[in-house]
Amino acid sequence: MKKSFLVLLSGLLAILTSIPAFAEEKFNWPPMLRVATPSTQSGSFASTNGWAPMLQEDTGMMVRVVPEDSEIRRYIRFTDGKEFELVSTSIAEHAYATMGRDGYASIKPVAVRVVWHHNDTPWGFAVRGDSKYKTIYDLKQKGVRIALSTQSPPMMKAVQEALPAFIGWTKEEAAENWTFVPVGSYAEGARSIPEGKADVAYVAPISSITQEMESHPKGLRWLAMPLDDKKGWEGYLKHRPTAIPTTLDFGVKSAIGVDSLSSNFIYWTRTDIDQEMVYRLAKWFHENFDEYKATHGLAKRMSIEHFRKFLNHSPFPVAEGTVRYLKEIGQWTEKDDKWNEEMIQKMDQWIAARNAAMKEAESKGVKLHWQDEQYLEILKKHTEGIPIYKTRL
Repeated sequence: MKKSFLVLLSGLLAILTSIPAFAEEKFNWPPMLRVATPSTQSGSFASTNGWAPMLQEDTGMMVRVVPEDSEIRRYIRFTDGKEFELVSTSIAEHAYATMGRDGYASIKPVAVRVVWHHNDTPWGFAVRGDSKYKTIYDLKQKGVRIALSTQSPPMMKAVQEALPAFIGWTKEEAAENWTFVPVGSYAEGARSIPEGKADVAYVAPISSITQEMESHPKGLRWLAMPLDDKKGWEGYLKHRPTAIPTTLDFGVKSAIGVDSLSSNFIYWTRTDIDQEMVYRLAKWFHENFDEYKATHGLAKRMSIEHFRKFLNHSPFPVAEGTVRYLKEIGQWTEKDDKWNEEMIQKMDQWIAARNAAMKEAESKGVKLHWQDEQYLEILKKHTEGIPIYKTRL
């Protein structure tokens, strides 16, 4: 009888101990997850389409990947329109969106959070293979034609201010000596090089359009930005403080080994998104990495190692659901809690100041436009003194 009681007791204990694990795994995924990325010819779009079908199969959700080439329009559709739950965008773009820089000045700011690391996209200044411009310093002359991607304020800043600063010019000197060729999309800007419409374009060596450029009969060449040019990099980073100087190690063959820069792309969400779902997404990204890492070259940059490396320097707040998961796997510390809370407060400060500026402008009948001088003065008054977004050292 005693033996039977012990068997019954052990059986009950087994059932009871299995209940929490069973409850932990039970989760009703929403019917659909919508993920926005740059254009169909971007690495972000291609790599997201690598893991999306796998997530759909594992969870039963319909996972839609929606390309939107206009950075500002994608931001509006994501934040104000709430058309997507996740968006793949560079940290430079979200810094501009939060601070209201350039084209974002009159766009309503919304709090965003980091969900997972997408990739550390390499970028560089490219010319056609037969270009007379051999080094980046050769651009310091009159008559150079530079592609100007008007759909992205940070990309405009890169060529109008950061690039000139690297070679020792002011933006006024660049405007006086260079011809900026306006283009309406990333792909159009990239194609302006092989088509001969521009001499220089700011492009990512991992995008499909760059592969197309590389296969052009004239080929493709990259203008190195020597890492030991400290003065040049100090100038560049004054205008693009979230850029990271690096030697390119992936992308088209012509870019490998060239000193240039990278800009991290992140999967972001809003604060109104269900954090339990965010937790589950973070868990899925980590636990299924070995399954999807071979679907695209950029997918390899979604490892927990790359994410943790990014978090060591990130100036942006991380989603509550992601923090919860990172704590569970030992990838989050008390120090992380401290800086994350500081970043939340910083984002709230920027948004409150931006909203106050918009409210004041509206009350005075001032036009909310990124080129209206009166409005920009009001915006400057409200945001002056708030620390800008830059890489944490």
